[in-house]
Amino acid sequence: MPSAFSPTRTVLFRLHWALGLSAGLVLALIGLTGALMSYEEAITARANRDRMQVAAAPDRPPLAPSLLAARIEAQRPGERIAALTLSGEPGHSAVVRFARNRAGGERPPSLYTDPSDGTVLGPVRLETFFGTVRALHRWLLLPGEGKGWGRPITGACAIALLVFLGSGLYLRWPGRHGWRVWLRPNLGRPGRARWWSLHAVAGTWLLPVYAVSALSGLWWSYDWYRAGATWLLTGQAKAQVAGPMTGQAPIERPVGQSEMRAADRKPPEGRPAIDAAWAAFTATHEAALATLTLPGPEASSIRIRWYAPDAPLRNEASYDARTGAPLGDQRAAEADLGQRIADNMLEVHRGRFFGAPVALLFCLAALALPGFFATGLTLYLLRRRAGRRRRPGRLPQPAGATGRG
Repeated sequence: MPSAFSPTRTVLFRLHWALGLSAGLVLALIGLTGALMSYEEAITARANRDRMQVAAAPDRPPLAPSLLAARIEAQRPGERIAALTLSGEPGHSAVVRFARNRAGGERPPSLYTDPSDGTVLGPVRLETFFGTVRALHRWLLLPGEGKGWGRPITGACAIALLVFLGSGLYLRWPGRHGWRVWLRPNLGRPGRARWWSLHAVAGTWLLPVYAVSALSGLWWSYDWYRAGATWLLTGQAKAQVAGPMTGQAPIERPVGQSEMRAADRKPPEGRPAIDAAWAAFTATHEAALATLTLPGPEASSIRIRWYAPDAPLRNEASYDARTGAPLGDQRAAEADLGQRIADNMLEVHRGRFFGAPVALLFCLAALALPGFFATGLTLYLLRRRAGRRRRPGRLPQPAGATGRG
């Protein structure tokens, strides 16, 4: 067991509080915004409940994607649709996502529309709000967005969170405290001891959650980390840049010879490739929600990202952009664990990968990050005040040595 006054413990203790006073504030902000984003879909659906439903009738079948897109673009001159999100249940409106403007690089607001006739029902409420929350969470609203300084700063804070976990675990290793002290807070103790107990015990219980959150969050911060994690999870060395639907994209895979032959087929006469692709998709997939990416002039494939009923993991089907012929079909249920994690890193980061109860735990842990900053700052200030009152010549002990922080 290391000595209470060992240089290692002293260095780790000082590193712990130094990072807490700097990265801790950023992590508190990331925690608050992350908790909001955990239930973005549910909050957005509640705010737009009047626009998410349309009159469903047998004589009003959904339009083909090409016709639906054409009708919407006719109502929005100069704007090009990038993706359509379509529900598998009748009576649900479609969500239209536009491409960025070439001049300013801004994206027009997404719209709800009636999938049977293309009637625009209105913009998606709270989209701008959550866009700001997302930018604050990912790059602190700093200039340059994902290519500026904000993303490496938040990545460095994720690394700091891992340092918090490791140093905190070392400073209160069970050899110094019984398991009851380790796992149960003693709020009846006075002064610093009470705050230390709350800070340390809560950190112990939430350590696995923060470890997963930090390790998965680094996926978007550093390209070298994403490449290394992809190789460890899948054995492949390349991961694509984040996509528009879920904040990530699947691992690239080579197209087989049979798929290449399928791509040489022509679509049915008079039917655009996106309609042929959508018809092939709906004939072979049961999707609760599907996002159809409309290909640009130079695109080689049409991607359809979809979710099965009552399943939180994303699947993806791809089709030839010229013919609509199937190219590939990636289903989460058929992939191994490493591939499922790589393809659904956002769901791992939010805890949904592990089920709804764990997702709620991740949200509560994110909300607790400002509490860790507040209790850590309180411990620092109380320790400074106690140091000023201490008699000259008496050496202060590290927090981990006394158990009172």
